[in-house]
Amino acid sequence: MKDRDALRSALLAWYDAQARTLAWRTSPGDRRAGVRSDPYRVWLSEVMLQQTTVPHATPYFLGFTERWPTVSDLAAVEDGELMAAWAGLGYYARARNLLACARAVAGEHGGVFPDTEDGLRALPGVGAYTAAAVAAIAFDRAANVVDGNVERVMSRLFAVEAPMPDAKPELKALAAELVTGDRPGDWAQALMDLGATICKPKSPLCDRCPVEAWCDARAGGAPETYPRKTKKADRPRRYGVAYVLTRGDEMALVRRPPKGLLGGMLGLPTSDWRSEPFSDAEAAVAGPIAAPWRDLGAVEHVFTHFSLTLRVFMARGDGDFVWTPRAGLGALPSVFLKAARAADRLI
Repeated sequence: MKDRDALRSALLAWYDAQARTLAWRTSPGDRRAGVRSDPYRVWLSEVMLQQTTVPHATPYFLGFTERWPTVSDLAAVEDGELMAAWAGLGYYARARNLLACARAVAGEHGGVFPDTEDGLRALPGVGAYTAAAVAAIAFDRAANVVDGNVERVMSRLFAVEAPMPDAKPELKALAAELVTGDRPGDWAQALMDLGATICKPKSPLCDRCPVEAWCDARAGGAPETYPRKTKKADRPRRYGVAYVLTRGDEMALVRRPPKGLLGGMLGLPTSDWRSEPFSDAEAAVAGPIAAPWRDLGAVEHVFTHFSLTLRVFMARGDGDFVWTPRAGLGALPSVFLKAARAADRLI
């Protein structure tokens, strides 16, 4: 094992001087002065940052904490209001889990988050990573917080040859050896900052790295080749049809089923999404009403596990829908916003 104490000392000193200023973060200086991080803000930020960048998540975090400053405030929100506020962050199961967790904390724990990993893991929608992050950052528990940034740092520090994702258990174990009871929250955030700002995926800034002296990948001369990767399988493709039904200056929306992809969100009426393209006749029959549907072409969208080719059909009509002014469509999930904008140019 490397000289753990020296490595930790170097990284924490760097973090004290170079920590990112983030909307949800308590600065290392304030933490050393005894200021505790708010568990609600830590938890909310960690959920938002899953599959989302810091610049994209920050305005959502600021908006949420202004509207709902406590977990009990968030717990009282109607499902539809929460889903509308989340629109644009993607991965909408996170929003449903967010609300379920807030309600559990407010209803079963008196609005106070559990302060241990086990207690946090028992909350709805809280996985191992989020529980470790909240335990370390909010409660200074000696938890092993391992995200993608930390995995990359570990793979380079120790020149781990196993490819991802098979290397994940080894990387987590290596990270655990560096965790101690001394400033665990700052340690977790220091590793994240190192990965985000210095130990970057394609162009690591090794000459500015505070732990370069301990890095086996740097010593080997090719740190950018870590973590090792296996060739990704081709992402499957699905096909569907979206229907833009207009009534004057309004578009017809529907509430999607509560479970499944984009569950609970407002969106355009669509066909099922399947593995073969729809013929013109099939597309017309699958429309939400009988109408002279006009084919506008297709839009492309990439989800985590598949790519979608979505043909867009437009017609004028009426019916039992959620009629929404075209100017108010900005809260739609991006896949539907693409389709609506394609039609909007022709209306």
